[in-house]
Amino acid sequence: MAIKRNGCEGCADITCVSTQQVLSQDVARNVKTAYDRVKARGMSACLFGSGGTCCRNCNMGPCQIIDGVDDMLGICGATADTVAARNFARVVAAGAAAHTDHAREMVRGFLDTAKGHGPHQIKDTVKLKSLAAVFDIETEGREIKDIAVELGEKAMAEFGKQDNTPLSMLKRATPKRQALWKKLNIFPRGIDREVVEMMHRTHMGVDHDHENIMLQASRCALSDGWGSSMLSTELTDIMFGTPVPRRAIVDLGSLKEDQVNICVHGHEPLLAESLCLAAQEQDMLDLAKKNGAAGINLVGVCCTGNEILMRRGIPVAAGFIQQEIVLSTGAVEAMVGDVQCLMPSIANVASNFHTDIITTNYRAKMPGAVHIQFEEEQALESAKQILTQAIKNFKKRGKFFIPKDTKMDVVVGFSHETINNMLGGRFRASYRPLNDNIINGRIRGVAAIVGCDNFQLGDNTHEIIVRELLKNNVLVLATGCAATSLGRAGLVNPEAARFCGDSLREVCEAVGMPPVLHMGSCVDNSRILIAATEMVRQGGLGDDITDLPAIGTAPLWMSEKAVAIGQYFVASGAQVVFQDLPTTGAKNFNKYLLEGIMGQLGAHWNVAKEPLEIARLMIEKIDAKRDALGINKKKERVLFDMDMRRDLGGGPLKDVGCHGPSAS
Repeated sequence: MAIKRNGCEGCADITCVSTQQVLSQDVARNVKTAYDRVKARGMSACLFGSGGTCCRNCNMGPCQIIDGVDDMLGICGATADTVAARNFARVVAAGAAAHTDHAREMVRGFLDTAKGHGPHQIKDTVKLKSLAAVFDIETEGREIKDIAVELGEKAMAEFGKQDNTPLSMLKRATPKRQALWKKLNIFPRGIDREVVEMMHRTHMGVDHDHENIMLQASRCALSDGWGSSMLSTELTDIMFGTPVPRRAIVDLGSLKEDQVNICVHGHEPLLAESLCLAAQEQDMLDLAKKNGAAGINLVGVCCTGNEILMRRGIPVAAGFIQQEIVLSTGAVEAMVGDVQCLMPSIANVASNFHTDIITTNYRAKMPGAVHIQFEEEQALESAKQILTQAIKNFKKRGKFFIPKDTKMDVVVGFSHETINNMLGGRFRASYRPLNDNIINGRIRGVAAIVGCDNFQLGDNTHEIIVRELLKNNVLVLATGCAATSLGRAGLVNPEAARFCGDSLREVCEAVGMPPVLHMGSCVDNSRILIAATEMVRQGGLGDDITDLPAIGTAPLWMSEKAVAIGQYFVASGAQVVFQDLPTTGAKNFNKYLLEGIMGQLGAHWNVAKEPLEIARLMIEKIDAKRDALGINKKKERVLFDMDMRRDLGGGPLKDVGCHGPSAS
């Protein structure tokens, strides 16, 4: 991959204007980024690893398996299908474990807050009571604190459950989906238990049947989507506030010349929210002025950036692939991280400048970084210690470059509750208008664009896919770094309705919403599960998620978490499309994921390489669902005369073109 450097020779593969501008500056002359490393590798990926048929689960190997060749089995006799299934399942387990450890910290933080410890508070009492009902907690006549403490304790118990009763959140799924999980015996039990069992069953000499391995992979993934991730999202909303629509900005232009720039990177909102509170304290503002700065400018990177963007409107400066680029501006005093997605290279990039990389979690340290442990029990004090380290660097700032005119307006904050209220009104909250506009054809279907960004395809991949979907009247939901990428492309604001087909544009303009709804971080994909389930409950679009004209994609997946997310969507009945899967070296297992698993779960994995191919496959799958529902013919709008109105007999209006806010 060519990159622009000092003269900008040949950088067609980097389309992001702000990235191009930074890498072409003298200030970034000595910086080596992932773009350089991709170019320097000069080698193709290992075919065995890419195909999923390299096994190192014991010390008799490693074994490189060639499917169908007897002499190329594992030393133990393992086939390509067994090895690929075990490797795939371990990826699911690792992704689920990452979300689970994140969620456990959020539950601990919630419980501390419920008990009155720390600087945070219970902000959304309506959602608190709603979630308490899911856990069979009595709320009538009780103090908020008592309800919250009981909820926190019951939520924490979900991780270590040892009996065979299902996780509490699973009752939110459709009855048909719950019955299917019970039939297949893949109801998740204790959240931690499913990860442990997955690792055990993929140990040498245990489970060799690829379909049986994948049943446990589904159970493990479901313990993430309907367990840990959903817990994290719901409790975070209760503690910090359920997101509501707000305008904000994204991209590198959100850095400020005259202020202390602090990038908050990682995934656990406890740190980010505490930094937000501490940055408003007068002693911190005074310290900034004492060091020559006009103020403190917090910006987000990666998913923790999406969290504070959704709730506070704090800008997101960069997604995953831009984390080195934001440091290369020379304008950042510190990048503060907790867990997940921090590239170890950022310490090397920071060494070219006055910038500190500050790690804050004992799980995640980095050579070349400063470690300041974030103590949740003294959250504000810890946050101030971190800010002080960063503020003192402002005087050391040398030459820097902040891209001009690259800030992009976004409208974010589309939680399940927001969508419900936006469509049906605060007092008649409902998904009915959404369902009706899908049924009448104004909205063709719904597509979820989730997950990471990556260096394998162009950085405009998400944009290409979404522009094709929008012009074909497909409403888009976005999370994670995909949402940040689409924000940079100018697609996450109401003005982007101009890129839609006529009927989707009509709906967006009537409601005043963007055609791409930013729903939060990667852990917040559980919001999409809730939204999809609510669409089913509203009626008219089948009786399970598998019937919906909806599909998801993580086209630039990088993290194991993305595979766990993909598997819990498939196990929930939603089809997904990835750019590639590490399964192609095992013919039977690969076919099972792409076709056979449909017979069990009502959904399957799909693979498509190029962006437009991905988009068109998604539209094809949406149309197939519309055909199955019998709604693929747009209903003509009928103007009723007085005789026709009398024939209605005062009953409810049906099929008369009045299907939601876009009817006029």
